[in-house]
Amino acid sequence: MDGNRAIAKILKAEGVEWVACFPEQKLIDAVAKEGIRPILCRQERAGVNMADGFSRIMNGRSIGVFTMQVGPGAENAFSGVAQAYADSVPMLALPGGIERNKYGVHPNFDAVPNYSCITKWAANINLVSRIPELMRYAFSQLSHGRLGPVLVEIPGDVGTEEYTSPQIDYQPVQRHVSAGSTEDVRDLVKALLSASNPVINAGQGVMYAEATDELVRFAELTNIPVTTTLAGKSAFPENHRLSLGVAANSLTQMAQHFLEKTDLILGLGSSLTMSTFNAQIPEGVLTAQVTNCADDLNKQYGPSYGAVGDAKIVLEQMIEEAKRQLGEQGRGDVNGVVDEIAKVREVWMEQWSPLLTSDEVPINPYRVFTELANSVNVADTIVTHDSGYPRDQLVPFWNTVKPRGYIGWGKSTQLGYGLGLAIGAKLAAPEKHVINFMGDAAFGMAGLDIETAVRSEIPILTIILNNSIMTHYSSHMPYATDQWKLNELSGDYAKVAEGLGAHSEKVTAPDQIASAIKRSLQANSEGQPAVIEVITKEEERVSKF
Repeated sequence: MDGNRAIAKILKAEGVEWVACFPEQKLIDAVAKEGIRPILCRQERAGVNMADGFSRIMNGRSIGVFTMQVGPGAENAFSGVAQAYADSVPMLALPGGIERNKYGVHPNFDAVPNYSCITKWAANINLVSRIPELMRYAFSQLSHGRLGPVLVEIPGDVGTEEYTSPQIDYQPVQRHVSAGSTEDVRDLVKALLSASNPVINAGQGVMYAEATDELVRFAELTNIPVTTTLAGKSAFPENHRLSLGVAANSLTQMAQHFLEKTDLILGLGSSLTMSTFNAQIPEGVLTAQVTNCADDLNKQYGPSYGAVGDAKIVLEQMIEEAKRQLGEQGRGDVNGVVDEIAKVREVWMEQWSPLLTSDEVPINPYRVFTELANSVNVADTIVTHDSGYPRDQLVPFWNTVKPRGYIGWGKSTQLGYGLGLAIGAKLAAPEKHVINFMGDAAFGMAGLDIETAVRSEIPILTIILNNSIMTHYSSHMPYATDQWKLNELSGDYAKVAEGLGAHSEKVTAPDQIASAIKRSLQANSEGQPAVIEVITKEEERVSKF
Protein backbone atom coordinates (compact mmCIF):
# COMPACT_ATOMS: atom_id res chain seq x y z
CA MET A 1 0.00 0.00 0.00
CA ASP A 2 1.38 3.39 -1.00
CA GLY A 3 0.76 6.81 0.53
CA ASN A 4 -2.19 7.64 -1.71
CA ARG A 5 -3.93 4.40 -0.76
CA ALA A 6 -3.30 5.16 2.92
CA ILE A 7 -4.95 8.59 2.51
CA ALA A 8 -7.88 6.98 0.68
CA LYS A 9 -8.41 4.52 3.53
CA ILE A 10 -8.46 7.39 6.02
CA LEU A 11 -11.03 9.25 3.92
CA LYS A 12 -13.13 6.09 3.92
CA ALA A 13 -12.83 5.80 7.70
CA GLU A 14 -14.00 9.42 8.02
CA GLY A 15 -17.16 8.60 6.10
CA VAL A 16 -16.23 10.24 2.79
CA GLU A 17 -18.43 8.73 0.04
CA TRP A 18 -17.39 10.84 -2.96
CA VAL A 19 -14.55 13.11 -4.01
CA ALA A 20 -14.68 15.90 -6.58
CA CYS A 21 -11.63 15.92 -8.81
CA PHE A 22 -9.89 17.32 -11.88
CA PRO A 23 -8.01 16.42 -13.99
CA GLU A 24 -5.25 14.02 -12.90
CA GLN A 25 -4.10 13.01 -9.47
CA LYS A 26 -3.04 9.51 -8.42
CA LEU A 27 -5.26 9.83 -5.36
CA ILE A 28 -8.28 9.53 -7.68
CA ASP A 29 -7.59 5.89 -8.45
CA ALA A 30 -6.77 5.22 -4.82
CA VAL A 31 -10.13 6.50 -3.55
CA ALA A 32 -11.96 4.60 -6.29
CA LYS A 33 -10.34 1.35 -5.08
CA GLU A 34 -11.74 2.11 -1.61
CA GLY A 35 -15.27 2.42 -2.97
CA ILE A 36 -15.30 6.23 -2.85
CA ARG A 37 -16.94 7.74 -5.92
CA PRO A 38 -14.77 10.20 -7.90
CA ILE A 39 -16.76 12.94 -9.68
CA LEU A 40 -14.84 14.73 -12.41
CA CYS A 41 -15.77 18.39 -12.83
CA ARG A 42 -15.00 20.61 -15.82
CA GLN A 43 -12.96 23.18 -13.94
CA GLU A 44 -11.21 23.10 -10.57
CA ARG A 45 -13.18 25.89 -8.98
CA ALA A 46 -16.43 24.03 -9.67
CA GLY A 47 -15.06 20.98 -7.86
CA VAL A 48 -14.21 23.06 -4.80
CA ASN A 49 -17.68 24.63 -4.93
CA MET A 50 -19.25 21.16 -5.04
CA ALA A 51 -17.35 20.13 -1.92
CA ASP A 52 -18.35 23.43 -0.31
CA GLY A 53 -22.09 22.97 -1.01
CA PHE A 54 -22.01 19.40 0.29
CA SER A 55 -20.34 20.40 3.57
CA ARG A 56 -22.87 23.21 4.12
CA ILE A 57 -25.92 20.99 3.71
CA MET A 58 -24.32 18.36 5.97
CA ASN A 59 -23.46 21.08 8.55
CA GLY A 60 -19.90 19.82 8.54
CA ARG A 61 -20.93 16.40 9.92
CA SER A 62 -19.67 14.98 6.62
CA ILE A 63 -16.97 16.81 4.72
CA GLY A 64 -16.75 17.62 1.03
CA VAL A 65 -13.39 16.79 -0.53
CA PHE A 66 -11.66 17.99 -3.68
CA THR A 67 -8.41 16.69 -5.12
CA MET A 68 -6.44 18.24 -7.96
CA GLN A 69 -3.15 17.87 -9.73
CA VAL A 70 0.10 19.53 -8.77
CA GLY A 71 0.76 23.00 -10.23
CA PRO A 72 -2.04 24.31 -12.46
CA GLY A 73 -4.69 22.26 -10.66
CA ALA A 74 -3.83 23.84 -7.33
CA GLU A 75 -3.51 27.24 -8.96
CA ASN A 76 -6.95 27.05 -10.58
CA ALA A 77 -8.67 25.89 -7.37
CA PHE A 78 -7.47 28.92 -5.42
CA SER A 79 -10.52 31.14 -5.87
CA GLY A 80 -12.96 28.43 -4.80
CA VAL A 81 -11.04 27.81 -1.59
CA ALA A 82 -10.88 31.58 -0.99
CA GLN A 83 -14.68 31.73 -1.20
CA ALA A 84 -15.05 28.83 1.25
CA TYR A 85 -12.66 30.57 3.62
CA ALA A 86 -14.59 33.84 3.44
CA ASP A 87 -17.83 32.00 4.22
CA SER A 88 -16.32 29.73 6.93
CA VAL A 89 -17.08 26.45 5.16
CA PRO A 90 -15.27 23.25 6.18
CA MET A 91 -14.02 21.47 3.06
CA LEU A 92 -10.86 19.49 2.44
CA ALA A 93 -8.54 20.26 -0.47
CA LEU A 94 -5.98 17.57 -1.38
CA PRO A 95 -3.67 18.88 -4.09
CA GLY A 96 -0.84 16.92 -5.51
CA GLY A 97 2.57 18.38 -4.81
CA ILE A 98 5.94 18.37 -6.45
CA GLU A 99 8.54 15.88 -5.28
CA ARG A 100 10.16 16.88 -2.00
CA ASN A 101 13.58 17.52 -3.55
CA LYS A 102 12.07 20.15 -5.87
CA TYR A 103 10.42 22.36 -3.26
CA GLY A 104 11.39 25.99 -3.31
CA VAL A 105 12.62 25.88 -6.90
CA HIS A 106 11.10 28.53 -9.17
CA PRO A 107 8.61 28.26 -10.89
CA ASN A 108 7.29 25.17 -9.10
CA PHE A 109 4.03 25.94 -7.27
CA ASP A 110 4.02 25.16 -3.56
CA ALA A 111 0.43 25.01 -2.38
CA VAL A 112 1.00 25.37 1.37
CA PRO A 113 2.60 28.84 1.50
CA ASN A 114 0.28 30.14 -1.21
CA TYR A 115 -2.89 28.79 0.43
CA SER A 116 -1.96 29.61 4.03
CA CYS A 117 -3.87 32.91 3.95
CA ILE A 118 -7.13 31.36 2.68
CA THR A 119 -7.27 28.16 4.73
CA LYS A 120 -7.86 27.48 8.38
CA TRP A 121 -4.86 25.14 8.30
CA ALA A 122 -2.53 23.95 5.55
CA ALA A 123 0.19 21.33 5.65
CA ASN A 124 2.53 19.33 3.47
CA ILE A 125 2.90 15.60 4.09
CA ASN A 126 6.68 15.52 4.32
CA LEU A 127 6.91 11.85 5.42
CA VAL A 128 4.66 8.98 4.42
CA SER A 129 4.70 7.78 8.05
CA ARG A 130 3.02 11.05 9.11
CA ILE A 131 -0.09 10.52 6.96
CA PRO A 132 -2.35 9.39 9.86
CA GLU A 133 -1.12 12.19 12.13
CA LEU A 134 -1.59 14.98 9.60
CA MET A 135 -4.92 13.70 8.27
CA ARG A 136 -6.24 13.35 11.84
CA TYR A 137 -5.32 16.94 12.58
CA ALA A 138 -6.87 18.08 9.29
CA PHE A 139 -10.21 16.50 10.21
CA SER A 140 -9.95 17.94 13.71
CA GLN A 141 -9.55 21.42 12.23
CA LEU A 142 -12.56 20.73 10.01
CA SER A 143 -14.67 19.89 13.08
CA HIS A 144 -13.86 22.49 15.75
CA GLY A 145 -14.08 26.22 16.38
CA ARG A 146 -14.82 28.62 13.56
CA LEU A 147 -14.95 26.35 10.55
CA GLY A 148 -13.10 26.79 7.29
CA PRO A 149 -11.28 24.96 4.49
CA VAL A 150 -8.23 22.84 5.19
CA LEU A 151 -5.52 21.89 2.70
CA VAL A 152 -3.18 18.89 2.83
CA GLU A 153 -0.63 18.75 0.02
CA ILE A 154 0.56 15.33 -1.15
CA PRO A 155 4.07 15.42 -2.68
CA GLY A 156 4.29 13.12 -5.68
CA ASP A 157 6.99 10.93 -4.14
CA VAL A 158 5.12 10.66 -0.81
CA GLY A 159 1.95 9.57 -2.60
CA THR A 160 3.75 6.73 -4.39
CA GLU A 161 6.06 5.72 -1.53
CA GLU A 162 5.27 2.47 0.27
CA TYR A 163 3.47 3.05 3.55
CA THR A 164 5.39 1.82 6.59
CA SER A 165 2.73 -0.64 7.77
CA PRO A 166 0.27 -2.96 6.01
CA GLN A 167 -2.50 -1.52 8.23
CA ILE A 168 -3.57 2.05 8.99
CA ASP A 169 -3.70 2.91 12.68
CA TYR A 170 -6.45 5.51 12.45
CA GLN A 171 -9.55 6.35 14.44
CA PRO A 172 -12.06 8.86 13.02
CA VAL A 173 -11.98 12.26 14.67
CA GLN A 174 -14.59 12.89 17.35
CA ARG A 175 -16.33 16.27 17.47
CA HIS A 176 -16.19 18.09 20.81
CA VAL A 177 -18.30 21.08 21.80
CA SER A 178 -18.40 23.32 24.83
CA ALA A 179 -20.94 25.24 26.88
CA GLY A 180 -20.77 28.90 27.76
CA SER A 181 -19.89 30.23 31.18
CA THR A 182 -22.91 30.10 33.52
CA GLU A 183 -22.28 33.70 34.60
CA ASP A 184 -21.93 34.90 31.00
CA VAL A 185 -25.21 33.23 30.03
CA ARG A 186 -27.01 34.65 33.07
CA ASP A 187 -25.87 38.21 32.33
CA LEU A 188 -26.64 37.87 28.63
CA VAL A 189 -30.20 36.67 29.20
CA LYS A 190 -30.79 39.32 31.86
CA ALA A 191 -29.68 42.02 29.42
CA LEU A 192 -31.94 40.67 26.66
CA LEU A 193 -34.95 40.60 28.97
CA SER A 194 -34.21 44.10 30.28
CA ALA A 195 -33.86 45.66 26.82
CA SER A 196 -36.81 47.59 25.41
CA ASN A 197 -36.46 46.31 21.84
CA PRO A 198 -33.97 43.44 21.62
CA VAL A 199 -33.29 41.66 18.32
CA ILE A 200 -31.58 38.32 17.71
CA ASN A 201 -29.42 38.25 14.58
CA ALA A 202 -28.76 34.58 13.81
CA GLY A 203 -25.75 33.50 11.77
CA GLN A 204 -24.80 30.22 10.14
CA GLY A 205 -23.25 29.03 13.40
CA VAL A 206 -26.82 28.19 14.43
CA MET A 207 -27.07 25.78 11.50
CA TYR A 208 -23.65 24.23 11.99
CA ALA A 209 -24.69 23.57 15.59
CA GLU A 210 -28.09 22.29 14.37
CA ALA A 211 -29.72 24.60 16.86
CA THR A 212 -32.81 25.89 15.01
CA ASP A 213 -35.26 24.17 17.38
CA GLU A 214 -33.52 25.70 20.38
CA LEU A 215 -33.53 29.14 18.77
CA VAL A 216 -37.27 28.88 18.10
CA ARG A 217 -37.93 27.86 21.73
CA PHE A 218 -35.85 30.71 23.11
CA ALA A 219 -37.45 33.30 20.81
CA GLU A 220 -40.95 32.11 21.76
CA LEU A 221 -40.11 32.01 25.46
CA THR A 222 -38.73 35.56 25.47
CA ASN A 223 -40.84 37.05 22.62
CA ILE A 224 -37.72 38.42 20.91
CA PRO A 225 -37.86 38.86 17.11
CA VAL A 226 -35.24 37.12 14.97
CA THR A 227 -33.48 38.22 11.83
CA THR A 228 -30.64 36.39 10.10
CA THR A 229 -27.43 37.15 8.29
CA LEU A 230 -27.14 36.17 4.63
CA ALA A 231 -25.18 33.03 5.50
CA GLY A 232 -27.57 32.38 8.38
CA LYS A 233 -30.76 32.61 6.30
CA SER A 234 -32.91 29.51 7.04
CA ALA A 235 -31.53 29.22 10.60
CA PHE A 236 -34.95 30.49 11.76
CA PRO A 237 -38.19 29.66 9.90
CA GLU A 238 -39.28 32.73 7.96
CA ASN A 239 -42.96 31.81 8.28
CA HIS A 240 -42.69 32.12 12.06
CA ARG A 241 -44.58 34.99 13.70
CA LEU A 242 -41.33 36.32 15.24
CA SER A 243 -39.31 36.20 12.01
CA LEU A 244 -38.01 39.46 10.59
CA GLY A 245 -36.46 37.74 7.57
CA VAL A 246 -32.96 38.39 6.33
CA ALA A 247 -30.81 41.45 7.05
CA ALA A 248 -28.17 41.53 4.36
CA ASN A 249 -27.18 43.71 1.41
CA SER A 250 -30.88 43.52 0.58
CA LEU A 251 -33.32 43.02 3.43
CA THR A 252 -36.92 42.87 4.46
CA GLN A 253 -38.69 45.95 5.73
CA MET A 254 -39.36 44.08 8.97
CA ALA A 255 -35.62 43.67 9.56
CA GLN A 256 -34.99 47.32 8.72
CA HIS A 257 -37.83 48.49 10.99
CA PHE A 258 -36.62 46.61 14.06
CA LEU A 259 -32.94 47.37 13.47
CA GLU A 260 -33.81 51.07 13.48
CA LYS A 261 -35.50 50.86 16.88
CA THR A 262 -33.45 48.20 18.66
CA ASP A 263 -31.41 48.94 21.76
CA LEU A 264 -29.67 45.53 21.96
CA ILE A 265 -28.67 43.09 19.21
CA LEU A 266 -27.54 39.55 19.95
CA GLY A 267 -25.28 38.08 17.25
CA LEU A 268 -26.00 34.39 17.72
CA GLY A 269 -23.66 31.99 15.93
CA SER A 270 -22.34 35.03 14.11
CA SER A 271 -18.90 36.56 13.74
CA LEU A 272 -20.47 40.06 13.74
CA THR A 273 -18.30 41.00 10.78
CA MET A 274 -18.85 44.37 9.13
CA SER A 275 -19.55 43.64 5.49
CA THR A 276 -21.38 45.01 2.48
CA PHE A 277 -23.42 41.84 2.65
CA ASN A 278 -24.51 42.19 6.28
CA ALA A 279 -26.85 44.85 7.58
CA GLN A 280 -24.92 47.27 9.77
CA ILE A 281 -25.64 47.59 13.47
CA PRO A 282 -26.70 51.19 14.17
CA GLU A 283 -24.30 53.36 16.15
CA GLY A 284 -24.93 53.43 19.87
CA VAL A 285 -26.75 50.10 19.97
CA LEU A 286 -25.49 47.63 22.55
CA THR A 287 -24.31 44.29 21.19
CA ALA A 288 -24.09 40.79 22.60
CA GLN A 289 -22.48 37.80 20.97
CA VAL A 290 -22.54 34.02 21.15
CA THR A 291 -19.75 32.40 19.15
CA ASN A 292 -17.69 29.22 19.25
CA CYS A 293 -14.56 31.17 18.36
CA ALA A 294 -13.10 33.68 20.81
CA ASP A 295 -11.25 35.34 17.91
CA ASP A 296 -14.59 36.80 16.79
CA LEU A 297 -15.06 38.76 20.00
CA ASN A 298 -14.23 42.46 19.75
CA LYS A 299 -13.22 42.04 16.12
CA GLN A 300 -15.16 45.09 14.95
CA TYR A 301 -18.02 45.46 17.40
CA GLY A 302 -17.32 45.47 21.12
CA PRO A 303 -19.99 43.26 22.69
CA SER A 304 -21.23 44.30 26.12
CA TYR A 305 -22.32 40.71 26.79
CA GLY A 306 -21.09 37.45 25.35
CA ALA A 307 -20.65 33.73 25.68
CA VAL A 308 -18.12 31.48 23.98
CA GLY A 309 -19.51 28.05 23.15
CA ASP A 310 -21.49 25.89 20.78
CA ALA A 311 -24.69 27.66 19.70
CA LYS A 312 -26.92 24.68 20.52
CA ILE A 313 -25.51 24.17 24.02
CA VAL A 314 -25.48 27.89 24.81
CA LEU A 315 -29.09 28.23 23.62
CA GLU A 316 -30.08 25.35 25.89
CA GLN A 317 -28.42 27.23 28.73
CA MET A 318 -30.22 30.43 27.72
CA ILE A 319 -33.58 28.65 27.67
CA GLU A 320 -33.11 27.37 31.21
CA GLU A 321 -31.89 30.75 32.39
CA ALA A 322 -34.86 32.52 30.78
CA LYS A 323 -37.23 30.10 32.55
CA ARG A 324 -35.56 30.93 35.87
CA GLN A 325 -36.00 34.65 35.24
CA LEU A 326 -39.45 34.56 33.61
CA GLY A 327 -41.07 31.31 34.69
CA GLU A 328 -41.75 28.19 32.64
CA GLN A 329 -44.31 29.83 30.33
CA GLY A 330 -42.23 32.83 29.34
CA ARG A 331 -43.62 36.32 29.03
CA GLY A 332 -45.92 36.21 26.00
CA ASP A 333 -46.36 39.06 23.53
CA VAL A 334 -46.24 41.74 26.20
CA ASN A 335 -45.05 44.47 23.83
CA GLY A 336 -47.18 43.62 20.81
CA VAL A 337 -44.14 42.60 18.81
CA VAL A 338 -45.99 39.92 16.84
CA ASP A 339 -48.66 42.32 15.60
CA GLU A 340 -46.03 44.94 14.81
CA ILE A 341 -44.10 42.48 12.61
CA ALA A 342 -47.28 41.44 10.81
CA LYS A 343 -48.28 45.04 10.08
CA VAL A 344 -44.86 45.98 8.71
CA ARG A 345 -44.80 42.82 6.57
CA GLU A 346 -48.24 43.63 5.14
CA VAL A 347 -47.18 47.13 4.09
CA TRP A 348 -43.93 45.87 2.59
CA MET A 349 -45.60 43.12 0.58
CA GLU A 350 -48.21 45.56 -0.75
CA GLN A 351 -45.37 47.73 -2.06
CA TRP A 352 -43.62 44.83 -3.79
CA SER A 353 -46.65 42.88 -4.99
CA PRO A 354 -46.75 44.63 -8.40
CA LEU A 355 -43.26 43.31 -9.17
CA LEU A 356 -43.84 39.85 -7.71
CA THR A 357 -46.96 39.39 -9.84
CA SER A 358 -45.85 41.44 -12.85
CA ASP A 359 -47.06 40.51 -16.34
CA GLU A 360 -44.26 42.49 -18.00
CA VAL A 361 -42.53 41.24 -21.13
CA PRO A 362 -39.55 40.84 -21.01
CA ILE A 363 -40.28 39.08 -17.74
CA ASN A 364 -39.62 40.75 -14.42
CA PRO A 365 -37.28 38.48 -12.39
CA TYR A 366 -39.44 38.93 -9.29
CA ARG A 367 -42.27 37.13 -11.10
CA VAL A 368 -39.97 34.12 -11.56
CA PHE A 369 -39.41 33.85 -7.79
CA THR A 370 -43.17 33.93 -7.19
CA GLU A 371 -43.85 31.24 -9.77
CA LEU A 372 -41.18 28.98 -8.31
CA ALA A 373 -42.49 29.40 -4.75
CA ASN A 374 -45.96 28.41 -6.02
CA SER A 375 -44.56 25.39 -7.89
CA VAL A 376 -42.56 23.61 -5.18
CA ASN A 377 -42.89 22.47 -1.60
CA VAL A 378 -40.48 24.96 -0.04
CA ALA A 379 -39.81 22.61 2.88
CA ASP A 380 -38.44 20.03 0.43
CA THR A 381 -36.42 22.49 -1.64
CA ILE A 382 -32.90 23.92 -1.45
CA VAL A 383 -32.31 27.20 -3.28
CA THR A 384 -29.13 29.07 -4.00
CA HIS A 385 -28.09 31.77 -6.43
CA ASP A 386 -25.23 33.55 -8.02
CA SER A 387 -23.85 36.89 -6.96
CA GLY A 388 -25.23 40.30 -7.85
CA TYR A 389 -28.85 40.95 -8.64
CA PRO A 390 -30.03 37.29 -8.59
CA ARG A 391 -28.92 37.23 -4.95
CA ASP A 392 -30.11 40.67 -3.88
CA GLN A 393 -33.53 40.31 -5.50
CA LEU A 394 -34.24 36.75 -4.40
CA VAL A 395 -33.05 36.79 -0.80
CA PRO A 396 -35.69 38.97 0.92
CA PHE A 397 -38.64 37.31 -0.83
CA TRP A 398 -37.73 33.63 -0.75
CA ASN A 399 -39.15 32.46 2.57
CA THR A 400 -37.29 29.47 3.97
CA VAL A 401 -39.00 27.18 6.45
CA LYS A 402 -36.35 24.51 7.13
CA PRO A 403 -32.66 24.80 8.01
CA ARG A 404 -30.45 24.69 4.92
CA GLY A 405 -33.44 25.27 2.65
CA TYR A 406 -31.27 28.05 1.29
CA ILE A 407 -27.52 28.30 0.79
CA GLY A 408 -26.41 31.84 1.55
CA TRP A 409 -23.07 33.29 0.62
CA GLY A 410 -21.64 36.71 0.10
CA LYS A 411 -18.51 37.51 2.14
CA SER A 412 -16.81 37.01 -1.22
CA THR A 413 -18.91 37.12 -4.38
CA GLN A 414 -17.27 35.08 -7.11
CA LEU A 415 -19.40 34.86 -10.20
CA GLY A 416 -20.42 31.32 -11.13
CA TYR A 417 -20.19 29.97 -7.57
CA GLY A 418 -23.82 28.86 -7.22
CA LEU A 419 -23.78 26.05 -9.79
CA GLY A 420 -21.14 24.00 -7.96
CA LEU A 421 -22.93 24.66 -4.66
CA ALA A 422 -26.14 23.24 -6.12
CA ILE A 423 -24.42 20.09 -7.38
CA GLY A 424 -22.81 19.50 -3.98
CA ALA A 425 -26.10 20.20 -2.19
CA LYS A 426 -27.91 17.61 -4.32
CA LEU A 427 -25.27 15.02 -3.43
CA ALA A 428 -25.90 15.81 0.24
CA ALA A 429 -29.71 15.79 -0.04
CA PRO A 430 -30.73 13.73 -3.09
CA GLU A 431 -34.35 13.61 -1.89
CA LYS A 432 -34.77 17.38 -2.24
CA HIS A 433 -35.30 19.71 -5.19
CA VAL A 434 -32.12 21.75 -5.59
CA ILE A 435 -32.47 24.94 -7.60
CA ASN A 436 -29.84 27.49 -8.59
CA PHE A 437 -30.50 30.98 -9.99
CA MET A 438 -27.86 32.40 -12.32
CA GLY A 439 -27.54 35.51 -14.37
CA ASP A 440 -26.28 35.30 -17.94
CA ALA A 441 -22.84 36.56 -16.88
CA ALA A 442 -22.57 33.83 -14.24
CA PHE A 443 -23.54 31.18 -16.77
CA GLY A 444 -20.72 32.39 -18.98
CA MET A 445 -18.29 31.84 -16.13
CA ALA A 446 -19.40 28.39 -14.98
CA GLY A 447 -22.12 27.01 -17.24
CA LEU A 448 -20.15 24.09 -18.71
CA ASP A 449 -20.38 22.27 -15.39
CA ILE A 450 -24.01 21.62 -16.31
CA GLU A 451 -22.36 18.77 -18.19
CA THR A 452 -20.83 17.54 -14.92
CA ALA A 453 -24.33 17.26 -13.45
CA VAL A 454 -25.57 15.49 -16.62
CA ARG A 455 -22.69 13.02 -16.86
CA SER A 456 -22.74 12.30 -13.13
CA GLU A 457 -26.54 12.01 -13.01
CA ILE A 458 -27.01 14.73 -10.42
CA PRO A 459 -30.46 16.17 -11.25
CA ILE A 460 -30.48 19.84 -10.29
CA LEU A 461 -32.51 22.70 -11.79
CA THR A 462 -30.72 25.81 -13.01
CA ILE A 463 -32.77 28.92 -13.80
CA ILE A 464 -30.89 31.46 -15.92
CA LEU A 465 -32.20 35.02 -15.65
CA ASN A 466 -31.06 36.30 -19.03
CA ASN A 467 -31.43 40.02 -19.56
CA SER A 468 -28.46 40.19 -21.99
CA ILE A 469 -26.86 42.86 -19.89
CA MET A 470 -24.75 43.27 -16.78
CA THR A 471 -27.31 45.06 -14.66
CA HIS A 472 -26.29 48.48 -13.35
CA TYR A 473 -22.76 48.19 -14.74
CA SER A 474 -23.35 51.16 -17.03
CA SER A 475 -22.96 53.38 -13.97
CA HIS A 476 -19.55 51.82 -13.21
CA MET A 477 -18.19 52.30 -16.74
CA PRO A 478 -20.34 54.91 -18.47
CA TYR A 479 -17.87 55.85 -21.21
CA ALA A 480 -17.05 52.25 -22.11
CA THR A 481 -20.76 51.47 -22.13
CA ASP A 482 -21.57 54.40 -24.37
CA GLN A 483 -18.72 53.83 -26.79
CA TRP A 484 -18.46 50.04 -26.93
CA LYS A 485 -21.64 48.71 -25.21
CA LEU A 486 -19.35 46.93 -22.78
CA ASN A 487 -22.19 45.95 -20.47
CA GLU A 488 -24.06 43.92 -23.11
CA LEU A 489 -23.92 40.12 -23.38
CA SER A 490 -25.39 37.63 -25.81
CA GLY A 491 -25.99 33.93 -26.21
CA ASP A 492 -28.64 31.24 -26.52
CA TYR A 493 -28.07 29.47 -23.22
CA ALA A 494 -30.97 27.05 -23.61
CA LYS A 495 -29.26 25.65 -26.70
CA VAL A 496 -25.96 25.43 -24.84
CA ALA A 497 -27.65 23.49 -22.04
CA GLU A 498 -29.36 21.20 -24.55
CA GLY A 499 -26.00 20.52 -26.15
CA LEU A 500 -24.63 19.58 -22.73
CA GLY A 501 -27.38 16.98 -22.29
CA ALA A 502 -29.72 18.78 -19.90
CA HIS A 503 -33.49 19.08 -20.22
CA SER A 504 -33.66 22.58 -21.61
CA GLU A 505 -36.38 25.22 -22.05
CA LYS A 506 -36.54 28.90 -22.97
CA VAL A 507 -39.29 31.06 -21.44
CA THR A 508 -40.26 34.42 -22.90
CA ALA A 509 -43.66 35.15 -21.27
CA PRO A 510 -44.84 35.05 -17.63
CA ASP A 511 -47.58 32.51 -18.29
CA GLN A 512 -44.94 30.02 -19.50
CA ILE A 513 -42.93 29.97 -16.28
CA ALA A 514 -45.00 27.58 -14.15
CA SER A 515 -45.34 24.90 -16.82
CA ALA A 516 -41.60 25.07 -17.63
CA ILE A 517 -40.80 24.59 -13.94
CA LYS A 518 -43.19 21.63 -13.74
CA ARG A 519 -41.64 19.89 -16.75
CA SER A 520 -38.11 20.60 -15.50
CA LEU A 521 -38.80 19.19 -12.04
CA GLN A 522 -40.31 16.12 -13.70
CA ALA A 523 -37.07 15.71 -15.66
CA ASN A 524 -35.19 16.02 -12.35
CA SER A 525 -37.35 13.28 -10.85
CA GLU A 526 -36.32 11.06 -13.76
CA GLY A 527 -32.64 11.74 -13.09
CA GLN A 528 -31.96 14.45 -15.67
CA PRO A 529 -30.59 17.91 -14.81
CA ALA A 530 -32.66 20.76 -16.21
CA VAL A 531 -32.05 24.34 -17.33
CA ILE A 532 -34.67 27.05 -17.83
CA GLU A 533 -33.52 30.18 -19.62
CA VAL A 534 -35.89 33.02 -18.75
CA ILE A 535 -35.69 36.14 -20.91
CA THR A 536 -35.97 38.96 -18.38
CA LYS A 537 -35.84 42.73 -18.27
CA GLU A 538 -33.06 44.72 -16.66
CA GLU A 539 -34.54 45.21 -13.19
CA GLU A 540 -32.52 47.39 -10.83
CA ARG A 541 -35.02 47.66 -7.97
CA VAL A 542 -33.89 45.90 -4.79
CA SER A 543 -35.38 45.88 -1.29
CA LYS A 544 -33.06 48.33 0.46
CA PHE A 545 -33.79 51.20 2.82
